Amino acid sequence: MTQPTRRTALAAGAGLVAAPFVAPPFASSALAAGRPVVPLPDGGCPTDPRTPKRDLRAMWVASVENIDWPSRTGLSAEQQRTELVGWLDLAKQQRHNAIVLQVRPTADAFWPSDVEPWSAYLSGTQGVEPGWDPLGFAVDAAHERGLELHAWFNPFRVSQRADRSVLAPEHPGAQHPDWVVAYGGKLYYNPGLPQVRELCRRAIIDAVRRYDIDAVHFDDYFYPYPVAGQVFDDAAAYAEHGQGFSLDDWRRDNINRFMSDLRDDIRRTRPTTQLGVSPFAIWRNRATDPEGSDTTAGAETYDDLYADTRKWVREETVDYIAPQVYWSRGFAAADYEKVTDWWAEQVTGTRVHLFIGQATYKVAANADPSWDDPEELSSHLEFNTRYPQIDGNMFFSAKQVRLNALDATGILNRTWYSRPSLTPASPWLDGRPGAPRAITRVVLGRGGRQPTLRWSGTDGDARLFVVYRVPRDRATSCDLADARHIVDIVPARRGVQTWTDPQPAAGPVTYVVTPVDRVRQEGPGTVAR
Repeated sequence: MTQPTRRTALAAGAGLVAAPFVAPPFASSALAAGRPVVPLPDGGCPTDPRTPKRDLRAMWVASVENIDWPSRTGLSAEQQRTELVGWLDLAKQQRHNAIVLQVRPTADAFWPSDVEPWSAYLSGTQGVEPGWDPLGFAVDAAHERGLELHAWFNPFRVSQRADRSVLAPEHPGAQHPDWVVAYGGKLYYNPGLPQVRELCRRAIIDAVRRYDIDAVHFDDYFYPYPVAGQVFDDAAAYAEHGQGFSLDDWRRDNINRFMSDLRDDIRRTRPTTQLGVSPFAIWRNRATDPEGSDTTAGAETYDDLYADTRKWVREETVDYIAPQVYWSRGFAAADYEKVTDWWAEQVTGTRVHLFIGQATYKVAANADPSWDDPEELSSHLEFNTRYPQIDGNMFFSAKQVRLNALDATGILNRTWYSRPSLTPASPWLDGRPGAPRAITRVVLGRGGRQPTLRWSGTDGDARLFVVYRVPRDRATSCDLADARHIVDIVPARRGVQTWTDPQPAAGPVTYVVTPVDRVRQEGPGTVAR
C-alpha cells in the first residue's frame, strides 16, 4: 500500500462530472457510449511502488561547453536538429516524461531573443544566427512526444572565460561593462544591481512569452562558488544598495528578490509555467545551523551561493525543488539517505514538488567505490519509495544516460520505469477548477489483429490522453490507481484521435482512456466500446 500523499486533499473533492453524451462525427447510432470510470485520489487503492502513476523522470541536456548538445559548435541547422531529436527520442525510450534543456548557458540565447545574442555554443561565435529556432523546435518536438520541456536558464553567468572580447558587441554585458564582475576566470553579472536582475528577468520572460514551455529551470549557480584567494567585487553596488544589510544578507536578499519577482513575472505571462530550481543539495550543514542537514559538505548554498533554497520552499516561491543529491548511500560527508530525508522534511506541508537530482555521471567514474556497484543508482529510487513527498528524479546528464555505464541505467529502467508515468499535477497553476471532463465516447475497432481506439477531444483542455489496458472484461477505479495498466500516454491532437495497440494482450481486456490537462490533472476515464 502506498501512503497518502500531502497532495491527496488537493485531488479529492474535485467534483468530476461526466459530460452529457454528444456523438462524435465518426460514431454511429449503433454504438453505445462508454461509462466513465473516475480515478480515485492517490492512496485510495492498493498500488505498486514500482509502477507509480505520478513520477517525474527527466534528464538534463547541457549545452554549456557543448557537454551534451550540440555535440560541437558549427554544426549545420539540420545536424543540430537531428541531434536534438535523438535526445528527445532517447527520453521516450527511457520512459521519461520530461526533458531539461539548457537554453541560456552564458547570458545568451538558443532562440531569437529580443534581449540577448545567439549563443556561441550553436555557431561557435556569439551573436551568429544558427539558421533555425532551437527552443521553438524543442518545445514543439517534446510536446509531440508527450514530454514536458523544462527550459534551463543560468541567471547570472556571462562567460566561461574572463576575456570580455568574446562577448558579442550587442551583448548587454559588453554594452554595460560595469554590470559584469570577473571572478575565478569567468564573467558574471552582478546580482546586486537592480538593472541586472531586471535584465535577466526580461531575458527569461522573453522565452516564456514566446513558447509554451512547461517550466523555467535553474541549476545551482546564483552567486558563483567561492574561489580561494579571490573576492567577488560588488563593493560599489553594496555601498549604493546595501540598505543596512550585512554583505551576506544583502546578497541573499538580491537573489530572493530576483526569484520572487521572476515568479510573479511568470504568473503574469504564462500562469501554467512552473518555476523550478535544482540547487546544490546542502542548504547548511548542521554544524553551521542546527536546522541544517546532518552533513559536513564543503559548500552550503545559503552561505556560499547566497541561495536560501529552504526559504523558497517554505514560501512556495518555487513550484518544484530538485536538489542535486550527488552522493552515494552511506557516503560520510553527505549521505544520500540523510540529505534526501532532510529535503523530504522541508517540503512537507507545502505544495512544492520534490524531485531528486541523480548523479548518473558518477557511475564507474568516481573515487567513491559505491559508484562501481551497478545497483547503486537504482537503490536510490528504492530508498525514495519510503517518502511520499518525493515526486520523481532528474539525471545528469544525457550523455551518461545514453552511455548506460555498468548497465546502471538499464537496471534502473527495468526496475522502476517499466510503465509510462504522468508528471505530478500542479492544480494551483490553473485558474479553472477541477480536472478535464471525460471523453464522450471511445470507439473500439477490432477489424484486424491490433485493436484500434478512436475518440475526439473533451473540451479542448486536454493536453494528453492516458490509455489503460485492464486484463479483464471490466475496469474499476482501482485499476487506474497506478501505472500497472497504462500502455501509453499520447499527446492530444485536433479532431479525431486514433491509437492502435502495438502488442495486443491475449484474453479479455478493457481499454480505458482518460484526459489530462495542462497542469497534469487527470479526468474521468471512458471505457472503449
